[in-house]
Amino acid sequence: MVKPNYSYEKRQKELAKERKKQEKLQRKANKSESGAPDAPPQPDQPSGDERGEGAADQRSTP
Repeated sequence: MVKPNYSYEKRQKELAKERKKQEKLQRKANKSESGAPDAPPQPDQPSGDERGEGAADQRSTP
């Protein structure tokens, strides 16, 4: 049976991580130069405080 080469797999993961990091930095640099976002803005979502508002009022205490 063939023994797995863990060091090779680890190196490949590290290289992929580094490439992803570089691409992210490049996107950030391009975004700041052009001033336009890459993706459309996400709609505002209520924070945890807004969703939980009134939850304590609905519970009855003995």
